[in-house]
Amino acid sequence: MANGGVMTAIAARRLGMFMMLAALACGPKGEPASIPPIAADGPRDAGAHLEDDDDDDLDGGFTYPEAARGSVVDQYHGVKVADPYRWLEDPDAEATRAWVEAQNQVTFDYLATIPAREAIRKRLTQLWDYERWGVPTRHGSRYVVSRNDGLQNQSVLYTLARLDGAPKLLLDPNTLSSDGTVALAGVDFSPRGKLMAYGVSASGSDWQTWKVRDVASGKDRADTLEWIKFSGVAWTRDERGFYYARYDAPTAGDELESLNYDQKVFYHRLGTEQAEDVLVYARPDHKEWGFSVEVTEDGQYLVITVRIGTDPRNSVFFQKIPRGGKIAADAPTVELLPDFKASYAFIGNDGPVFYLRTDDGAPRGKVVAVDTRKPAGENQRELLPEGPNTLRSASLVGNSLFASYLEDAHSKIEIYDLAGKRTGEVALPGLGSAGGFGGKRSAKETFYAYSGFADPGSVYRFELKTGRSEVFRQPKVAFSPDDYVTTQVFFASRDGTKIPMFLSHRKDLEPGPNTPTYLYGYGGFDIPITPSFSVPNLVWMEMGGIHAVANLRGGGEYGEAWHQAGTKLDKQNVFDDFIAAAQWLVAEGYTSHAKLAIGGRSNGGLLVGAVMTQRPELFGAALPGVGVMDMLRFNKFTIGWAWESDYGSPADPAQFKALRAYSPYHNLREGTSYPATLVHTADHDDRVVPGHSYKFAAALQHAHRGPAPVMIRIDTKSGHGAGKPTAKQIEEWADLWGFLVANLDFEPRTAG
Repeated sequence: MANGGVMTAIAARRLGMFMMLAALACGPKGEPASIPPIAADGPRDAGAHLEDDDDDDLDGGFTYPEAARGSVVDQYHGVKVADPYRWLEDPDAEATRAWVEAQNQVTFDYLATIPAREAIRKRLTQLWDYERWGVPTRHGSRYVVSRNDGLQNQSVLYTLARLDGAPKLLLDPNTLSSDGTVALAGVDFSPRGKLMAYGVSASGSDWQTWKVRDVASGKDRADTLEWIKFSGVAWTRDERGFYYARYDAPTAGDELESLNYDQKVFYHRLGTEQAEDVLVYARPDHKEWGFSVEVTEDGQYLVITVRIGTDPRNSVFFQKIPRGGKIAADAPTVELLPDFKASYAFIGNDGPVFYLRTDDGAPRGKVVAVDTRKPAGENQRELLPEGPNTLRSASLVGNSLFASYLEDAHSKIEIYDLAGKRTGEVALPGLGSAGGFGGKRSAKETFYAYSGFADPGSVYRFELKTGRSEVFRQPKVAFSPDDYVTTQVFFASRDGTKIPMFLSHRKDLEPGPNTPTYLYGYGGFDIPITPSFSVPNLVWMEMGGIHAVANLRGGGEYGEAWHQAGTKLDKQNVFDDFIAAAQWLVAEGYTSHAKLAIGGRSNGGLLVGAVMTQRPELFGAALPGVGVMDMLRFNKFTIGWAWESDYGSPADPAQFKALRAYSPYHNLREGTSYPATLVHTADHDDRVVPGHSYKFAAALQHAHRGPAPVMIRIDTKSGHGAGKPTAKQIEEWADLWGFLVANLDFEPRTAG
C-alpha cells in the first residue's frame, strides 16, 4: 500500500500469520455475473510453432549473448530431464558474471532506442514526488510514524508528541548507505516506548541485522544481532530484553543461496553479546519448523507460533514468562494447539484465555477464545463465527475486536465486543484496501490507511468512543483521481469457476481492440491481491492503458478452500484462471491479443512464465519478474523448500508429473514464436535466487523463433523487491513500460 510506512512489530502481529507467510512466499463489491464458461482454444500447451530456419524475419535482428548448453541430465522417477543451463545457478562464477554483463548490455542498448522511455521516466518521477505518511502507532507518550518527502529512497521514521506536533527524527535509513540500498526491515518498541529494536537489510537481502536505539536521544546502544530472517522481536514487559528467532550463520560466500533450516528462538538481554543469548526453544528433530514470537500485552506469556514453510496451517505453543526477568533455557513449553491441523493467529488475551483467528472448521475464518488451562485447546469458545466474507485478520484495541474481512477482494472492517456482539463498522470510501487498526487494550483510538487503484488514499484516525474517522494525512498527487474508474467483473475459468477481476482506466477511455492492456496476477500462498495505489500503474492508465487484476485461485480472496484449489496437483487451475482472464478481455472487446501484456512477480513470475509457454499466441508481451522458473529445483536454495506446501515436491511421483508439466524452464519449445518478453530479476535476490530467471532467459533465447525481443534485465544491489530504493523503482518501471510501449506498438497519451 502506497500510504503504508514502517511496519511495527505490533502492527505486523495484528495481521496474523499472513504477513509471515507473505515474507516466506516467493510481497469490490458486486455480485458474480452469469457468464458461460469460455471454450478452450485447443490444448493447454498449444503454441504458434515455426520451423527452425535461417529466415532473418524470425530473429528480429537481435543477437543474444551465447549461453553454453551443458550436458547435465537428472533422473526423476525414471524420467530423464535435461538441465543445460545448470551452470547459471552459480551467481559468483566468472562465466555467470560475464553472461549477466553481456545480457544487460544487450537489454539496455535496446531499451535506449525506445523514444517513449525517457518521457515515462520523467512522468514517473513527477508523480512519485509526493509526501507519503505511514500509519501512526502509539508507544508510551509518543506517536511513531514514517514519512517520505516524495523521492527519498527510503521512508524516514519520526516521533510526534501530539498528532499535530512537529515531527522529530528517530531513524533515517537513507543515511545508512550512499545509494539507498540499506532498508528498514522491521521495528518493535519496548512496552513503555523508551527503546526501539530495529532491523535493517542490505541490497534487498532477506538477512537482517538488528540493533537497539534509545528513542529520546536517537542514539544506538551497542547491541547488534545477526543472521535474523523471517522474524521480528518481542520485548519482555520489564524492557530488559526481547525474544527473536534466527538461523545459524551460513558458510561464508554462500549467504545468498544456502538452505535455511533449523530456526531457533533466543532471548537477548540488553547490554550483552549475541553469543550469550539464551536458547529458549529449538527443535532439531524438526529442522523445517520455523517460529514467530510474541509477548502478550500483560507480559505473562511468550506465544510461539510454529510454521512449516508457507503452509498456513500452524501450531501454537507458549511459555510462561517468569517474574523478575530470569529467562531460563529449560523453561517448559506448553503445546497448546499442536499437530498443524489449522491456521491460528494470536490476537490478544485475558489472562489464561487466548483470542485467536482460525480457519479450523471455518475455511473463511472465525475468532475463538481458547482456555490455555485446558489440554490441546479444548472447549474453544466461538466469538465470531464464520460468515460469507473472508476474515483475513483481527486486532484487539480498547476492548474492541476490529475484524478485517474481504468482500469479493476488497476491504470491509467490522467491530465487535468481546462477547461477539457487532457494535459497528468502519465506513470506507469505496472499493479499496484498508490496513492498520493496531493499538493496546487501553487505547481510545486507532489508525488505518485506505487506498484504491486510482486513489492514493489517506491515513485516518478512528475514535473508538464515537466510531468516527478523521483524516490524519492526505497525499497530494499531481493527477485527478476523479478522471479514473475501477469496476469489478466476473468471468468463468476453464472448469466454470467464477473468477473476479478489477479493471481500472481513464473514464474517457473507450476500450477496443487497439487498447493496450496490462493483465496482472499472483495466485498463490493464500495471499489476496486487493486494490491499492501504485504510481507505475497510474502512469500506465494515464498513457491510455487498461490495468486489469485477476483474483486467481491459490490466493486468499475467498478463504482456505480457494487457496487449496490452486496448489499442488491443482496448480494448473491458477494458469487456467489467468488464461481465461486474457480470453475474456479479448472476447469482450477490451483489447486484442496483440495489445495484451501480462505481468507478475515471484509466484506471479511463475504464473507469467507458465502461461506464456502454454499459450504464447494469446499475448503481445510478457513481463515475468523474479519468478520461480525451475519447478524441479526450487527447493534446493534458501527458503525454497518451504514452498512445497503450495507447489508440492519433485520427490513425489505424482507431484513431479504436475510440476514438470508446467515448469516454465522445462516447457519452452524450440522453434516457437514467443511474445516479446522482458524477464527481470536482481543479483542479490535470496528469496527466489536469480538462477531461476537466468536459466529461463537463456532457454527462451535458445528456443525462440520470432521477430519479438526476448531479453532479461538484471538489477544490481537489489533483491526480491522489499526495500528497493525509489530511484531504482523509477528506473525499473520506465524500462518495463517502455518495453511494452515499443512491443505493443501504441502511442502513449500525455498526462492530463
